Amino acid sequence: METEPPSPESHSHRTSDSETLTSGIEELTISSDPLTSQFGSLNDLAHELSSLQDLAARGSWRSILDKVARARSLSLLQKPHDHLIYLSYNVLALVKLRRFAEALAELDSLEDLDSSQYRYESYPSVYPNRTGSMVPFSLRWLHALIPIKMGERQDGLDRFYELLDFVQSKVKDKEEKNLDVSVNLWKKRVVFVINCIIGHHLSNKEFGVCLTLMNNLLSEDFSDPALISKLGYIQMHVGDIEGAKRSFNQIEEMVKEGKSSGSLSEVEIKNLVNRNKALVFLVGKDYLSAVREYEECIERDDSDVVAINNKALCLMYLRDLADSIKVLENALERVPTVALNETVIVNLCSMYELAYVNHSEIKRTLNNWIARVAPDDFDSSSTRI
Repeated sequence: METEPPSPESHSHRTSDSETLTSGIEELTISSDPLTSQFGSLNDLAHELSSLQDLAARGSWRSILDKVARARSLSLLQKPHDHLIYLSYNVLALVKLRRFAEALAELDSLEDLDSSQYRYESYPSVYPNRTGSMVPFSLRWLHALIPIKMGERQDGLDRFYELLDFVQSKVKDKEEKNLDVSVNLWKKRVVFVINCIIGHHLSNKEFGVCLTLMNNLLSEDFSDPALISKLGYIQMHVGDIEGAKRSFNQIEEMVKEGKSSGSLSEVEIKNLVNRNKALVFLVGKDYLSAVREYEECIERDDSDVVAINNKALCLMYLRDLADSIKVLENALERVPTVALNETVIVNLCSMYELAYVNHSEIKRTLNNWIARVAPDDFDSSSTRI
């Protein structure tokens, strides 16, 4: 029964994957003067991109495969970067549907991602006055992720470390050119890649590597609250509770002084602070105090699935199974697109098994509801019927 998710991949928010995809083409807009930019919408960036983005946000991965196949068969993709963007969506859809061999075959159809054929300046008549790589960042991320999904863990980790070097070099390059908007974008990508790497090391309980990685990054003045929280979680894993408290207190001080920066909104940072406090209470088995912290999070943002899940777990530890079940059921009813993730469902089914004699029938009803509303990539085995 999880508390804080170990990496971005474990979050249930469906928009995270679609945001990763569109972030790969943000360079098209941020490098231009907004007063003279020719891009007014997603569809100006690529063929029917808004439709792909909407399908990804809703988890309609099979529909994405159909849309990509149709665009290719009817030769609707006119520009080189259109092909790369559609390929990115296609590969991600295959990964989400756990069709990893097909995803790898798609990626293998490309040359080296740094090849000149994937640079704007190679097509001056199509992209006048535009330079740089047209490869979406998401494609580089998928290039690292798929070997891990195929069981080639070391190959995947090597690629993730190469990707980390790549994004860090981009940050330095943009800083030298005083491109502040680009700097912020690439710093978010640094945090994203670091979180991916740490998640994979944590899954193998390689805590020493995680601590070294975190400390090196934070020494480079990456004052991102999400990263400092990650450091605190790792310190908890190795039993350094006091070190974790110092890390969590550092985030509170940053928030009070208005110095926090990074990838989180104001509400997300405040909820992060509350969830960190709750984790300290959890370690001390002070479940009532942890519940209060999670309730603050939910009051601020009723779609905070980590707070919802953990509040329910705390109530279960307090032997209040009826309320713990109610918390998760209410969340599923209120925000199904957010709360419907495998961790929440596994925990809810565990609670059903503890609370009800006829739990099989209840879980079957839940399973039928999930079949109607779940995104294409939801793992139905989490109901354990």
